[in-house]
Amino acid sequence: MGLSEDEKTSSISDDVVSTTRYQQWLASTTDFLSHWGIETNGINPILPADRTDTKLYQMFFVWFSANINILTFGTGSAGPAFFGLGLRDSFIILVAVDLISCAIPAYFAVFGPKLGMRSMVLARYSWGYFGSILPSAFTVFSMQGFMILNCIIGGQTFASVSSHLDDTLGIVIIGVLSLVVTFFGYRVIHWYETVAWIPSVITFIVMLGLGGKHLTQAPVPPSPSASAVLSFATTTASSVISWCMMTPDYGVYHTNKASGLRIFLYSYAGFFIASLASHMLGAAFAAAAPGVASWETGFDEGNNVGGLIQAVLSPSGGFGKFLTVLLALSVPSACAPTMYTFASSFMTIHAWFARVPRYVYCIVSEAILIPVAIVGATHFYTTFVDVLSIIGYWSTVFAAIVIAEHLIFRKNDWARYDLSQYCKPSELPLGIAAVLAFLCACGIIVPCMSQAWYVGPIANAGTGDIGVIVGFTLAAILYPALRAVERAVSKR
Repeated sequence: MGLSEDEKTSSISDDVVSTTRYQQWLASTTDFLSHWGIETNGINPILPADRTDTKLYQMFFVWFSANINILTFGTGSAGPAFFGLGLRDSFIILVAVDLISCAIPAYFAVFGPKLGMRSMVLARYSWGYFGSILPSAFTVFSMQGFMILNCIIGGQTFASVSSHLDDTLGIVIIGVLSLVVTFFGYRVIHWYETVAWIPSVITFIVMLGLGGKHLTQAPVPPSPSASAVLSFATTTASSVISWCMMTPDYGVYHTNKASGLRIFLYSYAGFFIASLASHMLGAAFAAAAPGVASWETGFDEGNNVGGLIQAVLSPSGGFGKFLTVLLALSVPSACAPTMYTFASSFMTIHAWFARVPRYVYCIVSEAILIPVAIVGATHFYTTFVDVLSIIGYWSTVFAAIVIAEHLIFRKNDWARYDLSQYCKPSELPLGIAAVLAFLCACGIIVPCMSQAWYVGPIANAGTGDIGVIVGFTLAAILYPALRAVERAVSKR
């Protein structure tokens, strides 16, 4: 039996009233939060007149703090623990990879102050308005996966202090702390990152002092295979390059008058110093763990980085436990910027999502983060390598496309970006070139993958996982050719 006209009219009126009340509630909540200094801006580009922050040293600390932590330590430990590499081989790979890969996210950091645009808004200038939905959605999933890894390793570290604690409690505490920092927004994140590195640096120094004598006695494994070397190199590169999806977000309020080289060097120094130090420490302690009974037990066959850290610090008694807790509680230094980018990227997927305030997406992220991290904590290294590699595959392709657009078609000229076009599909590139280049790159990545759940025929032939390398290379070659055709046809 159908509804009468009066019933239909009443139903529509109720929906309108409900929507209006919801919008009014969001508006009043946002207004209230803004009075308390909480960032409530959306994804609109920050105009040059509003980019006034001259504290460029923050570009160093935000990336130094985000990388001088136990997740980066865990990345380095994957060489000996997961890929069976010795200390010497791990060190050579880490130095070479960090020198090169840190340059990519540092280069992307320059876009923030120069254009005042978040990374996924910037993507519209090469991927197009509708094509950029693809990297925006991938970034949302990637950021959430990265936060899950951070919470898992932080929870393990927290639980290693006492048998009365478990991973779940640590994951919940770290998740809540990350939400608190991110909820307040850009300026609070920068303030927090300026000091968040201190506990990690102190802890790593104490670890060297207590366990340094064992590092020279690490067992020497058999000569590594080429596939193990390449797979560890690409896993490490993935963990660094994937930051390029968020680095522009943390310079949008900084002055656009600053030298691009200066911004790059601050960012590069933050990435390189923290990444190399943490990677090498992780590799050193993981390689030496089989020779020290307590370390090997704590490490749990490579599945508990927090247990390894606690075992190294255990000779210092209560002070060592205190440092372990501090190190675990420093994990939000990596989670906070990641959650912030999760929110801004979600808002760029569609105009509907942009109407929802940023802080709502932070709460959504938190609701997903804690339960998934608790489940994933049981098999850390399998989860770790799989997530990092998947993020790395697509993020390197994304980086190749955006860099090619900027250098080749925009001539490295910031004036060639019209900020008013960011939400006008008819004035942005079509995005066909970027999407086709991405799909073709994915086509070559798949047979080059080497994961626990799938090994492609090329990787299986003995190359190891080279998906990151071939994906970046093919995208860098294909995109300029396809974009040239797109521009000739569309005139934009």
